[in-house]
Amino acid sequence: MTSTSPATPPTPSATDAECLALTRNLRRRGVLVLSVFALMWAVAAASGTGSAADATPLGIEVAALLLTAAAICLGYRKDAAPSPRMVNLPANWARGVGIVNTVELAAVFAVIAASNAAGRPEVIPAGIALVVGLHFFPLARLYDQWQYRWTASLLTAAAVAGFVLVAAGLTSETVRIVVGLGSAVVLWASSYHLAVRG
Repeated sequence: MTSTSPATPPTPSATDAECLALTRNLRRRGVLVLSVFALMWAVAAASGTGSAADATPLGIEVAALLLTAAAICLGYRKDAAPSPRMVNLPANWARGVGIVNTVELAAVFAVIAASNAAGRPEVIPAGIALVVGLHFFPLARLYDQWQYRWTASLLTAAAVAGFVLVAAGLTSETVRIVVGLGSAVVLWASSYHLAVRG
């Protein structure tokens, strides 16, 4: 940091400016990804609430779309205050994120294939929520976003709730609604937290 006079605020060095820009870009990207995936979970949940002639699925989808759009607008607004804390990324963080996301994608496909092969497709939402939840634990460190730990914990809890409902013999629609809406709410909460607090 370089300073001028006491009346003039310090001017950040190029390194500080670059770090601030990276922090802002990563958090904006987080808002976008989290809110879009929340929308996808909400649409999955809506598919378990009724037929196409019923207004409930459409109502959920419209509300989900509005929540997602609002999160993205909030995260990308030009007059947002600078992030209160700049990220401190570990070495090779981008490579680590790529590995974690690749493993997550492979695990999601494995859950779908194994559930279908076992004749238990009702397990798929809970299995996917578990995979997604667990992948946030390493992402919390790789992105230096420690609030992702509670994202991971709450998504894992939604997955466990889904497994309990499956074990209790509830319908696949009920499992889809509970896991889908639970996961959507967790991801929207994380998205709004990033958008507002950084």
